Formats: sequence, C-alpha cells, structure tokens
Amino acid sequence: MTRLLIADDHPLFREALQGALANHLQDLHIVEAESLESTLEVLNRDDDIDLLLLDLHMPGSGDLYGLIRIREDFPLLPVAIISGTEDPAVIGRCIGFGALGFIPKSMPSLQIAEAISVILEGDEWVPEGLRAQLQSLPQADIELADKIATLTPQQYRVLFHVHEGLLNKQIAYQLGITEATVKAHMTAIFRKLDVYSRTQAVLLAERLQLAPPEDG
Repeated sequence: MTRLLIADDHPLFREALQGALANHLQDLHIVEAESLESTLEVLNRDDDIDLLLLDLHMPGSGDLYGLIRIREDFPLLPVAIISGTEDPAVIGRCIGFGALGFIPKSMPSLQIAEAISVILEGDEWVPEGLRAQLQSLPQADIELADKIATLTPQQYRVLFHVHEGLLNKQIAYQLGITEATVKAHMTAIFRKLDVYSRTQAVLLAERLQLAPPEDG
C-alpha cells in the first residue's frame, strides 16, 4: 500500500486531490495535514509515509521554510511540492532545497498521478516545458538553507517580524510572548545564522527569498 501525506490548508483541494488520485493509483492510503505544525506532528508519529505532497503556502510554512525544515528533520522522506505557481525560479529553489518534484495544481489529475508515480520510483519530476529553465542553486544558498533549517517555527516568526521592522516589544505583543523571550529568540537566531545584528539576519533571509509565515 502507498501512503501519501497531503499537506495543504485548503480542505476542498485535499478532498479533490484525494478523490482524483484514488481513480489512478491502486492501494492508496491518504493522510492529511493543514499546517506546517500538523505536518510535523504527523511525520513524527508516522514513519511509514512514502511521499509528502507539500503546499508552499500553508500556515507556518513561510514558503520555502516548510520544505527546508522538513528536509532537515526528515532527510530520508521523499517530498514533492504541489503548488499553484509555475515560476521556474521557485521550482529551481524547491529542487535545490531537496524536493524530488514540483507538481502544478493546474495539471489534470491523470498527469498528477503520473508525476507522483515517477517520484515514488525515486526519480525527479518537474513539468517538461519548464525543465530547461531551471538553474542550479549556488552552494552558498544551500549552506544558508541548512542554517535556516535549524530555526524553530517560533524563531522563524520572530525573524520575519524583525524583517517587517518591528521592535522587540511589538514582536512580543504580536506573538503573545514576553519581551525577554523575544530577546532569547534573537540570541538563538544570531547564533544559528552566524550573524551579529538584526540587519545581517534579515539580509540572509532575503537572500533565500523566504516569505513571512502565515499563522493559522
């Protein structure tokens, strides 16, 4: 039996995808998650997932942070991005950060099933028309992603409130924590990213084009 985890915050899409795949793949068991937090919970308790289908824009995911974090925590788990975008730059980054495939949501269900079958066999899959446009990531960006992966979701939220120009007191209010906790998170962020100022930390995040996490 093939066990897929569909991680997407839209219940109707998860339901539609599950129904579509059932028509094309045999012996299929679907597990669902709607946020980065719930995805990590599923993966921590279920080590029999054959493939994770990961949406980039779930709550807590912050676009590429979700992929980077999951690849760090579960390096042997095959991950395919399933997304509404078809931007070659985004696809290239996803593949560079460890995704085995990138499946646009606009594809017909039969093609999605065929793409999943290829990925389950251990091969990479991206839309044929976009393959030639993909560029390899610089080694420096891959090394930076390894550092970003060590941030906890809360530290990631703090980093992006800093990116928005908020002061520690404002970040504490936004996240419902104390200012002392924000300062502790900032100290950890500086250490993990090997930087010495708020500006340096934000510039590193911008280099990877990471987006602020959506909270759900």
